[in-house]
Order: sequence, then structure tokens, then C-alpha cells
Amino acid sequence: MENNLKNRAAGAVKELGGKIEKTVGKVIGNEQMQVEGTAKEITGQAEQSVAKGQERVKGAVEEVAGKVKQGIGHVLGNEQMQIEGKAKELQGKARKAIND
Repeated sequence: MENNLKNRAAGAVKELGGKIEKTVGKVIGNEQMQVEGTAKEITGQAEQSVAKGQERVKGAVEEVAGKVKQGIGHVLGNEQMQIEGKAKELQGKARKAIND
């Protein structure tokens, strides 16, 4: 997750830099600067979207793993395993929700 947070932050910085470059280009009448700024802005948005998507996938995997562990705990009559499974499931749901 830490790596994806870095990727999201880098994407946000790139997006902001692109917006600034695009605005400055517009103010000074430099069309090339506007286009380059727009390209950076779009690239930054894409980087953020990819990082969010990766986190949603991780959340889905955690959610399923938690449900499986919870089910196995139920079959075995192991309450601790059921609780741990539910916690993992909720962790996965939260990760997915945060990255929507």
C-alpha cells in the first residue's frame, strides 16, 4: 500500500504541475506550454487511477480471503478464526471503499 500511496502522490503532483503549466501557458499565450501542461495533467490523473485500481484489487483479495477464513473457522468451530476472517473481510471492504 505504501508504494501505491507514493504513486498516487506522485500522480497528484504531476497533475497539479500540469495544471499550473497549462494555466501559465494560457496566460502568456504559449500554446505549446498549454498542450504540454494538459498532457502532464492527464498523465498524473492516469497514474492516480492506476494506483487506486491496484488498491481496489488488493481490497477484493483481502475480502475474499477473509470470507474463506471465516467460513473455515465456522466449519471447524474455531471462533478466533471466524473473528480474524471477519476482520480481514472488513479490512478488504474498507480498502476498496477508500479507493473508489
